[in-house]
Amino acid sequence: MTNDDRNRSGNDARLLEPALPRAAGRRVEDALDVSPVVVVMGARQVGKSTLAQTLPVLGEYLYVTLDDLDALDQATADPDALVTRAPYLILDEVQRHPDLVLAIKRAVDRDRPRRPGRFVLTGSANLLLMNRVSESLAGRASYVSLWPFTRREQMGRGQTGLWDRLFDFSREGWYDELRRGKARREDWRAWAPRGGYPTPAVELDTEEQRAEWFEGYVRTYLERDLQDLSSIDRLTDFRRLMRAASLRIGNLLNQSELARDIGLPQPTVHRYLNLLDASYQLLRIEPYSVNRTKRLIKSPKLYSTDVGLALHMAGNPEPGGVHLENLVFTDLLAWRDTHSTRPEILYWRTASGQEVDFVIEHQRQIVGIEVKASKRVRPHDARHLRAFRKEYSDLVRGCLVIYDGAETFWLEEGTLAVPWWRIL
Repeated sequence: MTNDDRNRSGNDARLLEPALPRAAGRRVEDALDVSPVVVVMGARQVGKSTLAQTLPVLGEYLYVTLDDLDALDQATADPDALVTRAPYLILDEVQRHPDLVLAIKRAVDRDRPRRPGRFVLTGSANLLLMNRVSESLAGRASYVSLWPFTRREQMGRGQTGLWDRLFDFSREGWYDELRRGKARREDWRAWAPRGGYPTPAVELDTEEQRAEWFEGYVRTYLERDLQDLSSIDRLTDFRRLMRAASLRIGNLLNQSELARDIGLPQPTVHRYLNLLDASYQLLRIEPYSVNRTKRLIKSPKLYSTDVGLALHMAGNPEPGGVHLENLVFTDLLAWRDTHSTRPEILYWRTASGQEVDFVIEHQRQIVGIEVKASKRVRPHDARHLRAFRKEYSDLVRGCLVIYDGAETFWLEEGTLAVPWWRIL
């Protein structure tokens, strides 16, 4: 299907200003050629509406947002009329009326043959967890997750970090590939508090402005977006959990301990964590589970999807090593979701304390990654990667130590030390 086939309806309400390109745009373009419905999901204010209104391939789609009360009224009174307003349609903030998806299903099923790319939906909650949505769109939709800006997106490149090069090139070629092209060195401690939400990341200049924005974001999230998923009566308890979780990023998650520390029942903590996950605020990553000779830790690790927001929720402490680790994680997330067959992002830890921060499983191979906030690294810093390579020597493609220095060099056989600003 060509762009001309899709672009048959005018739309006077489109954004006119240029937008920074997003790596996820390519996934949207690919999905438009496959599925009748493309669903773009992500947190509030992450840029979903901007992407839908500025992606060139969607240039002539009719844009309708359910934040518009008239559109919301029509979705309630006559949803079939709403979804047939134009041959190709963007429906923004569709989580505000999930039953509208039934009308979309009917419209898709009436098409013979089906029209790929007929609908683009966006939502601030994880629509896969809304039963009416996931069941109605089964076999009809492709899903694209949009995460906060990566560093390269903030620089206007529309890219994630150079993770593909770890799999597209042999390990021997990593050194040259990760040093190829110009890379701008900067202080990650100054970058981290900005986070990746477009407004604080690229539009606001001062710490005070960003604090004001983050505080307003949390209020809106608690009072509106969260209610789209589940009714929460005691928002102060939920906010206390958000703060406690933000103070534990990069750590193993012990729900019983967390419940005890904040004075909430463990089932409530479990429910709240699931809601934070569903609304793209926190993520838990699972351990690499191919157990051979070592007893492995089974608990997940907890990370924020935006380091700037996590620092704000934690009371704006000085960024530490876990925050650099979280910055690497959020870039990996964005990279993962540019692939139709998603790589796995895991971690590895043994009962004796050996740990690898991230394990990327892709193309039937694995890469181990350690993150160090120090400006110098030594072979001793690769000792856990060494144990990991020995344990899975037939699967490990190679390993990285990402650190806060200036030089790229082989730390030891199979492990490359690379400055964070070269790969992110």
